[in-house]
Amino acid sequence: MKYALIGCGRVSKNHIKAATLNNLEIVALCDLIPQKAEKLISEFSLSAETPIFTDYKEMLKTVNPDFVAIATDSGVHAEIAIYCAENKTNFIVEKPIAMSIQDADKIIETVEKNNVTACVSHQNRFNIAVQHLHKAIETDRFGKISHGSINIRWHRGEDYYTAENWRGKWASDGGTLMNQCIHGVDLLSWMLGEEVEEVFGMTNNAFHECIEGEDIGVAVVRFKNGAVATIEGTVNCFEDFEQTLTIMGENGTVRLGGMNANKVDTWRFSDNLPEDDETIEVDEKAKNVYGNGHTSLYADFIDSIENNRKPYVDLYVGKRVIEIILAIYKSQKTGLPVKFPLKEFASAEMTGEFDR
Repeated sequence: MKYALIGCGRVSKNHIKAATLNNLEIVALCDLIPQKAEKLISEFSLSAETPIFTDYKEMLKTVNPDFVAIATDSGVHAEIAIYCAENKTNFIVEKPIAMSIQDADKIIETVEKNNVTACVSHQNRFNIAVQHLHKAIETDRFGKISHGSINIRWHRGEDYYTAENWRGKWASDGGTLMNQCIHGVDLLSWMLGEEVEEVFGMTNNAFHECIEGEDIGVAVVRFKNGAVATIEGTVNCFEDFEQTLTIMGENGTVRLGGMNANKVDTWRFSDNLPEDDETIEVDEKAKNVYGNGHTSLYADFIDSIENNRKPYVDLYVGKRVIEIILAIYKSQKTGLPVKFPLKEFASAEMTGEFDR
């Protein structure tokens, strides 16, 4: 299967590794800065003949890949995804799927109209610990779920933000919730049923004068099934600390920890099962905060193309998580809770929120 990558920045290594491990034919790389693509070719020992493009439209026309991965600046995800869909090219798009509800809806509409296979890269759903937790929820081991929480406590310094001029800006990136914390928010939402009723949030920029967006965000979420949840996300730690997901029910309590919810910290249920002894030992090592899930995400996506089925992580997943984050932004802006569905809102509407 012919594969091409659009965007050769920070997360691109995970995409190339996943493509290689899934035996894809890498037919092209695309980036506005060709040297980034050249570096990937060298690091992964790709063919020296691999074409490098600076224009993704020209690339699609020239090499006609079976699918592409979109790993560019967040602010152009929607533009590229819509173009791919209009030209009947299957795609994986990195998070966030878009910077507005309206653009997310347009992507989904265009994909469905053109019968394209597409998914969003929320790869942490494939974490071993996360899969165990979701299975426990599916098999009703928790009973009625009371509440949950996600805590993302990482570090990003000024050097991170100034390395790329799109980072930390409302129109092209958002703040820490939209960039660093979106995977954790997705996992929390997935475990609690994904159907949100109301969100109330507060955000702030405490330490990072070099960016427009928030460096700390907290929120309370009420789900339609009655469960409530808290979100805390920040890049204000002096070093990367943790991403911890906790779910509490009448018959069980689970906490996943590690750097990206890749380790079982607590696994307690009223009905002890033989496999629990093995589950409690899960500690999936990862080289970076992106984890290991891209390879499984790719495997599922390839299978979904070959068998004409929906991917495990479809575009509605991508829309639901940005809806929560944009609702937190809107709540910060208005000082009020936000009822769902959130039909219109864009990260760019937060422009000037933390002007000093």
